Amino acid sequence: MKVDYIALSVPVFFILIAIELAYTFYKKLGYYRLNDSIANLSQGIGQQVTGLFMKTALFFGYKYIFEHWRLFDLPNTIWIWIILFIGVDFFYYWFHRMSHQVNALWAAHIVHHQSEEYNLTVALRQSWFQSWFSWIFYLPLAWIGFDP
Repeated sequence: MKVDYIALSVPVFFILIAIELAYTFYKKLGYYRLNDSIANLSQGIGQQVTGLFMKTALFFGYKYIFEHWRLFDLPNTIWIWIILFIGVDFFYYWFHRMSHQVNALWAAHIVHHQSEEYNLTVALRQSWFQSWFSWIFYLPLAWIGFDP
């Protein structure tokens, strides 16, 4: 059974947003504006919907490379999982860094930086099109032999 950690984290995240909202309202800090927060939430919802299609394509592409071009047969051990965890983080770092340096990637990533406020809803402000580029950065994991 596959656990959907994003779905499990949603209620906790919204509770944290409510706590932050109550605190900023109590302290009169003005960190939340309704239109900005709605835009952030809408971007997050749209990213999840478009991400369904891209994740499906990515999975089958990754699986094809894994099955036909992998260099190693890696065992299913805790050490391989730890190395994979570090590998995913490493390639995400490079994807994110390149998203700030390569114009085509920046065009998709800039949405995340356009909020006028800085609060927890900004974390939901994700690009709908970033996943069209991000999958390329994770392909070395398939070539190395990390099972999808």
